[in-house]
Amino acid sequence: MPIIGAFSGGRCSFGPHKKYNCMYTGLLHIHSFLRWIIIVLAIVAIYRSYIGMTSGKVFSAGDKKTGLFLMIAAHTTLLVGLYLWIAGPWGLANIRNLGFGNVMKDKVYRFFAIEHLTGMLIAIVLITIGRGAAKKNIPDAAKFKRTFWFFLVALIIILVSIPWSFRTGIGRPGI
Repeated sequence: MPIIGAFSGGRCSFGPHKKYNCMYTGLLHIHSFLRWIIIVLAIVAIYRSYIGMTSGKVFSAGDKKTGLFLMIAAHTTLLVGLYLWIAGPWGLANIRNLGFGNVMKDKVYRFFAIEHLTGMLIAIVLITIGRGAAKKNIPDAAKFKRTFWFFLVALIIILVSIPWSFRTGIGRPGI
């Protein structure tokens, strides 16, 4: 039986695991809140890169900071997410309890144990590479072009990998 039953719909419960449930729920809410910061920062960074790429602007300190804050938010979310995957009921615990083959057969278990993690890791790597491109000693037009494409692809992957509430079976309402 999956460990999911130990958690009352992601809310704190009054039982033997009260502290753990509340900590898990709190970290899950932080993880979900940080996604909005990442999405907003990615949109701002993409917009700034597009404007810079098309208008021949100079790559400014503001452009660098936007990419830096995007990378910091993404890495912070990754750390919280890795903890949730390792210690929570949806990632490693389901693989241990059900077996990898059974997890892969179920679309919900597969999404949280494999697809969400993989998609987000790829997106964070792209954000980090895009941030690195902004630090290189290359022409500003090339910096804008590289950051634009890396951040845009990362944002698309992030949007596909989020368990939006409208996604049947995968969605998490209220989170």
